[in-house]
Amino acid sequence: MSAANDTTGLILAGGQGRRMGGVDKGLQPLRDRPMVEWVLERLQPQVADVIINANQNRDLYARYGHPVAGDEIGGFAGPLAGLHAGLKSTSRAFVLTVPCDSPFLPHDLHARLYAASQAADADLAVAKTGDQAHPVFALVRTRVLPHLEAFLQGGGRKIDAWYATLKVVEVPFDDEADAFSNINTRDELRAHEQRA
Repeated sequence: MSAANDTTGLILAGGQGRRMGGVDKGLQPLRDRPMVEWVLERLQPQVADVIINANQNRDLYARYGHPVAGDEIGGFAGPLAGLHAGLKSTSRAFVLTVPCDSPFLPHDLHARLYAASQAADADLAVAKTGDQAHPVFALVRTRVLPHLEAFLQGGGRKIDAWYATLKVVEVPFDDEADAFSNINTRDELRAHEQRA
């Protein structure tokens, strides 16, 4: 079985989009297409299947033909709640997480994270540019689900705090730093439109 065949892609679209005025960021148009479409286009070739984590507009996301999983943890608890939903929804050994607002994610994200994960026997491999880790661009072994569940049930919400309890390998992507641009505000969306 190839590495990609053992991996489910998880698009994290479960947030409230507060910095963009409370809109669903994945459905905001970039160059006439919802951002989630750009993300899907880059993610799908890298994985065996895709799950979309969404807590609103689930019917709209379902139109893309992939399962939509909502958070079990209430109150828009952040990316860890989305990861929890994704891990519970797959039987594959790995989940590759990407946010819905990073339409230019690397075409080789999975390959590089997987190679590093295998070499280090890590629970989690995370992308990094310069000194900055990008915690929502991660390859996670599904075996960590019980550990994550316990962390969330104990009130934990911060992704960095959870990572600190795991064997994590950081994978440099300095050659593709722009690929991790995420679009949080309407101004950033306009700037990316103009760069087209």
